Amino acid sequence: MLPLQLINTQPADSAQIVPDPREELEMLKSLSFDEVMDKLVNAAVDFAIHLVAAVAVFYIGKFIIGKLYKMARTIMVHRKVDRSLTTFALSLIKIVLYFVLLIMVIGILGLETSSFLAIFASAGVAIGLALSGTLQNFAGGVLILLLKPYKIGDYIEAQGYAGTVKEIQIFHTIITTYDNKSIIIPNGGLSTGSINNWNREAFRRVDWSVSISYGDDVETARRTILDILLNDPRVVKEYVEEHDDAKDSQEDNVTDIERHDEAETQQGKKHGWLWRLFHRRRAALAARLESISEEHRTRLESYIPRVRRAPVVVLDAMADSSVNLKVRAWVRTSDYWTVYYEMNETFYNELPKAGISFPFPQMDVHVDHIDAKS
Repeated sequence: MLPLQLINTQPADSAQIVPDPREELEMLKSLSFDEVMDKLVNAAVDFAIHLVAAVAVFYIGKFIIGKLYKMARTIMVHRKVDRSLTTFALSLIKIVLYFVLLIMVIGILGLETSSFLAIFASAGVAIGLALSGTLQNFAGGVLILLLKPYKIGDYIEAQGYAGTVKEIQIFHTIITTYDNKSIIIPNGGLSTGSINNWNREAFRRVDWSVSISYGDDVETARRTILDILLNDPRVVKEYVEEHDDAKDSQEDNVTDIERHDEAETQQGKKHGWLWRLFHRRRAALAARLESISEEHRTRLESYIPRVRRAPVVVLDAMADSSVNLKVRAWVRTSDYWTVYYEMNETFYNELPKAGISFPFPQMDVHVDHIDAKS
């Protein structure tokens, strides 16, 4: 019986000789029919074994990927990760895991995986060159989702547009203007440019310019304006504490906890005494931790500075035909425009009742009578 492989006559440290197809064909011709059938049967059995193993690995890997996907989604939902970031991260996880599974299946089948990796790398370079702008927007979207310079519902000014953020997608952000226009802005410019986020802070300062006539009492105007502002519950009277946002989020968390406890109580009625005992002990531990954190928070509050944000009325300028007063007050960001427009109307209606008049440009014309005899 003839040997089935060519003998390597080169040294062991040199490259292996690639078999010549013509020599392989001559070798097969020299074999008997039984030997050829044995080779074909062995090759078919070997391929079938690899095929069964590849199919089994594919379905097992698919099952594991599904479990990992659900686990990652549960963790992100539990951690209250942003919805857009959750969708992107889960899609990326699934793509990467399926790519790794595909490479494993190809390797089990006996195919050369390096060639496939080279093809994927070449395709990736070509696609990257063709879609350089799109990939820049993609990278910008990832940065926006991770760094969160703004979120859905914020009012922003960027790239020459202003509006409320409606959607944050991977390649672009959609904002809605006050006249209900949908503006689509690529994320590449948003991630590298300047963004004015009007909703970033909990409080904003509202400025008015009130002009009164020369001769009017400035102190009377100041006192009237301050009375109007201090009687409005939306205006900050004296101080704004820096942890007001933390208080709001804490109130929201307390509401969520109450809802969760109510749901667990309903479940406890269904599952019996063991369930209620377990959650009763957990509730006691949570109450203990809450008391400790409350004591710690109370101790920290004594060190948190309180910023004075009382309304202010100052004399800003003495113009050509008016005395201009600058009015400043602090309100919550959500009340900014409502307070601004309503106070304009209130000042106009209430200041004249206090004897304050509003000037307007006017010109005095003096006519000299000339004697006709002259």
